Amino acid sequence: MTELGLIITALIAAMLVVEFLRHRKRRLPAYGWVGVVVLTVAEIRMFRGAEPVSTYFTPIAWTSYIMIADAAVLAISGRSRLHDEPREFVQTTVLSIPLWLIFEAYNLRLKNWTYVGLPMNRVELLFGYAWAFATIFPGIFETADLIACFGGFGQIRPLRFSAAAKLGMVLFGAACLIIPVVVPQHVAAYLFGLVWIGFVFLLDPINERLGIPSLLSDFSAGRPGRFWSLMIAGWVCGWFWEFWNFWASSKWLYIFPILQRWKIFEMPAPGYLGFMPFALECFVMYVTASWLLQKLGLR
Repeated sequence: MTELGLIITALIAAMLVVEFLRHRKRRLPAYGWVGVVVLTVAEIRMFRGAEPVSTYFTPIAWTSYIMIADAAVLAISGRSRLHDEPREFVQTTVLSIPLWLIFEAYNLRLKNWTYVGLPMNRVELLFGYAWAFATIFPGIFETADLIACFGGFGQIRPLRFSAAAKLGMVLFGAACLIIPVVVPQHVAAYLFGLVWIGFVFLLDPINERLGIPSLLSDFSAGRPGRFWSLMIAGWVCGWFWEFWNFWASSKWLYIFPILQRWKIFEMPAPGYLGFMPFALECFVMYVTASWLLQKLGLR
């Protein structure tokens, strides 16, 4: 199935390049080319087993990709996160670490993945974790920005939900996040899918109520663009994550007790669908965390 993964990943990368060339209005900024060079060199060094690149390949690849994606957004729209909102960009990278650690905490209970080939030195280990986790949310958001630049998401008829429906969403989201923790571990191992959707249902109605960015507010205004950009970004990033992870020395392996015979790279094939709601979770969790920081006077 590795060949199928290579084909799909290559097609996704090709589509991004083609759409970029169709929509760009100016040259790719220099830091985008730096990202291309670093990623290319890192790929070569990784396949040769050269250290420390092979061990730190995942965060190197994603740092390079984020630079490329941000530069592409700037070349198309004239604005980008790194270029125009550097403080917000830094906040995103910093918050990405504790927000991802929430999922790591769930994994301690559900045991859906494990890490292999990690550095033995504790300082190097923590550095690698922090660097890799810091690229997760920026990678999703930069990709969503790039997808949004390609257009194609028009207005729709406003979609509004009653107060009772929103309360039902919050309760459903809470149940999704609580059930995997309270059931026996051998049952919980099958329930990580609930965690991949729980925060969306729990937090997005709350974000709307607080008057901060939310998917529900977008739909009530007839603007589905952010929803679809994030969903597509999750799909794109999922394939890139698994592609770059597959050959790295330090990597993750999925150990949940189903579909292990149907792996594409290290991920069982249906698992790629989970990256799409995960991207939505990244958005709603980041919005909530940013609001909390502001309220605490830390932003």
